[in-house]
Amino acid sequence: MTTNFSRRAFILFGSVGFGVSLLLQACSSKPTTPTATTTGGTKGFKIAIALPGLITDKAWNQSGYEGINLAKQKLGAETAYVEKVAQADQREILTDFARKGYNLIFAHGGQFDAAIEQVASQFPNTFFVGVNGNLKGENIASLRIDHLQASYLCGIIGASVTKSNKLAYIAGEKFPATEGELRGFELGAKSVKPNIQITSTFTGDWNDVAKAKEATLALISSGADVIYQWLDNASAAVLQTAGEKGVYAFGNTNDQFDVAPKAVLTSAVKRLDLAIAYIAELVKQKQIKGQIYTIGLERTDILFLGKFGTIIPEAVKQKVLNAKQEIVNKKIVFEDCKEAGKDTRCLKKTT
Repeated sequence: MTTNFSRRAFILFGSVGFGVSLLLQACSSKPTTPTATTTGGTKGFKIAIALPGLITDKAWNQSGYEGINLAKQKLGAETAYVEKVAQADQREILTDFARKGYNLIFAHGGQFDAAIEQVASQFPNTFFVGVNGNLKGENIASLRIDHLQASYLCGIIGASVTKSNKLAYIAGEKFPATEGELRGFELGAKSVKPNIQITSTFTGDWNDVAKAKEATLALISSGADVIYQWLDNASAAVLQTAGEKGVYAFGNTNDQFDVAPKAVLTSAVKRLDLAIAYIAELVKQKQIKGQIYTIGLERTDILFLGKFGTIIPEAVKQKVLNAKQEIVNKKIVFEDCKEAGKDTRCLKKTT
């Protein structure tokens, strides 16, 4: 069974339940037992996920929802989710899931990190996983896709097909995952054309279609003819607007070629459902560690490029496939470095 708690009902239910719990504790002379069962137990394994957007966005949030459903099928888990979780409600949602005894709670986005940090220490029997997060601890792990690796390959394609020598990147928010993806796109593009221009913009909302379209039109007006986007429900607006204006774009998370076949060059496909199910299995088997789990192109079932557009020459496709193999073989690596006084990642070729 997968339970869908509406945000408002979930918070009200959790608050009332917590109030009753406090009252019962006050009236009892016996110590209370934690509601969360032991992480990794073979019976009553419960997984929850908090999502910032809609589970029907055909992108980031849908992939997270599909992940816990896959875990339910593979592990026999009981699952629950809350969608459209606003920043102000994150802490309360995570707390209420933990109070209800969920063994594993996924927070689907790096924007949940602060809430995880505030809540996790209160519930040592619950394991918290921040997807795209940057935390690790006793009962905290982060699950990352190496966005930089895939965007590096897309940067090679973008620089190879642009006519204006101006590329653009659009995302909902600026945080380590999107900054890493932007950096990979830059490095890939500059490996082909060192003087190419890359402009970035952050709309402030992953799902606002009007903002996404406005940002896309502004970038096209500035001369960009290839756009790499990472949005959720608003991603289709970027791709379709690019198609209408005769420029190119990249899909993200899912293979979005069919959203705008004339515009999409390829997609950075991130099978977060498989990655989430993998982490859930580690938790159930008591093999999870408080660390950052980063999955790259070496997992060809989780991170890969989608369908290629017909505009991409065969020579460019082959160049991209060769670069992918060099990354997998660690002949191309991305190391921490400083550039213009800022911490970033730089490309290094090994022998």
